[in-house]
Amino acid sequence: MAIEYWLISGKTKLRLPVNPESYAYSSPFAYTETEVEGLGEVTNIGYRGLKEFSIATFWPKDYNATYCSYSGFISPSSFVSTIEKWRSKREPIRYVVTGVKGANTLVTIRDFEVEAEKAGAPGDIYFTLTLKEYREPTVKVIDTSKPKFTKQSKSRPPAQKPTQLKTYTVKSGDCLWKIAADSKVYGDGNKWRKIYDANKKTIGKNPNRIYPGQKLVIPK
Repeated sequence: MAIEYWLISGKTKLRLPVNPESYAYSSPFAYTETEVEGLGEVTNIGYRGLKEFSIATFWPKDYNATYCSYSGFISPSSFVSTIEKWRSKREPIRYVVTGVKGANTLVTIRDFEVEAEKAGAPGDIYFTLTLKEYREPTVKVIDTSKPKFTKQSKSRPPAQKPTQLKTYTVKSGDCLWKIAADSKVYGDGNKWRKIYDANKKTIGKNPNRIYPGQKLVIPK
């Protein structure tokens, strides 16, 4: 398979008429050295850096079967104009080299050196194009706002706190009416029946018979 060098931005594609000498790039990796007491210098391994590609070749004015990989290419001035337009858009482009595994990379144009009208090659443009791998930034959005509480459904009433029952210890001379009339109980003797209904098992069938020492539940 013939090796082809392509620069692509959207629907616009540029194939280099003259291939560079090689598919060249640098791939840095982040390493930092730190001095540790008692150990000396130690290495901290970071993450892989962005690849940087260098394309050094020329764009001919006319087709020449000796060094051109195809014919019908655009003019050198149109090529330069296209590259500059891409740079002005401030968007990544795609760098593809067919026949080379993994040579399909999203890049940004970092530098474009042009040497026009080189001696012995009138009309041709010699250039060096520096490209750098583009890594899409990913941002996680954390919601720091306070949680919103929704209204409770009508079909499920809010939970009620369990009723806390008080107790009363019967003293000598007490009756249910007197207990209900106590200001610390109900303050109303007519509520004696409420006390009786809550304590039937303790008192028995006759509400008038209560005895000192009995503990009665006083419902709210």
